[in-house]
Amino acid sequence: MRFCMDEAKSNFDWNRAKALLFTAETGSFSGAARVLGTTQSTIGRQITALEEELGVVLVERIGKGVELTEGGWELLEHIKVMGKAAEGVSRVAAGQSVALEGEVSISASEVISAFLLPPIINAILDAYPGLRIEVIATNQTSDLRRRQADIAIRNYQPKDPELVVRKVRDTRAFLYATKAYLERVGSPDGVEDFGKARFLGFDFDGRLMELLNHHGMGLRATNFGVVSANQLVQWEMVKQDLGIGVMMESVGEREEKVVPVLRDIVSFPFPIWLTAHREVKASQRIRVVFDALHDGLLIENR
Repeated sequence: MRFCMDEAKSNFDWNRAKALLFTAETGSFSGAARVLGTTQSTIGRQITALEEELGVVLVERIGKGVELTEGGWELLEHIKVMGKAAEGVSRVAAGQSVALEGEVSISASEVISAFLLPPIINAILDAYPGLRIEVIATNQTSDLRRRQADIAIRNYQPKDPELVVRKVRDTRAFLYATKAYLERVGSPDGVEDFGKARFLGFDFDGRLMELLNHHGMGLRATNFGVVSANQLVQWEMVKQDLGIGVMMESVGEREEKVVPVLRDIVSFPFPIWLTAHREVKASQRIRVVFDALHDGLLIENR
């Protein structure tokens, strides 16, 4: 079976196509309904209407879920191409205005959002008061292709060919604690002296413990009595004498309440990368913010 979208009816309904797309991605009408913010029955009606419009059976019910037929999978490939083209038109159209006005969203980790971005954003808004900037402080990866953010600051190199990627710099993260806490646990000096120390982890899965034990620290799960996925909460706990935690160097070194721990022995790579969808080249306001972030994050390390 071959579909030719050029021969499809002129009133082809994109909403019906999206219903099929998200049904395929989620495996059920109910899953598609959650993504699209509608009801399961609406999704079912849209796909039935699409089948009637094209004269082809597109889905089959399998238990509580659905599966696409051969014709459904073939049509889905056309729909994906249409969706990608529509996203491209939307991105380019949104950036056509030469006036530096409008919104730009930046996704970055909690630490970078709280400690590195404020002076950079302040300088951007001083230079371009017509801009409005949203900071999405999250330790999760925002999907730029789905427009969850315009620009992202990441600590790894993105591999998606649809993205513009620029490396800002390499930096590192170290262990930090207050002097008061280190005195409480006997002022440990070498890696073998931290058996009774408390470390603040991000979760209980043991990844940080494995990294530290790679340096010969001999830690156990009991050394990680407190964890938090929120970097700012964890850092505040370090500053309030709860234990030893990890922080990027430029933040840790300017905090007077803490001192580095085993700085010459234990450290972690912390590269900084900027990324955006490649079509932001058509948006002057996003390019300006992208370049300002690069320069500001680079200068911050000098």
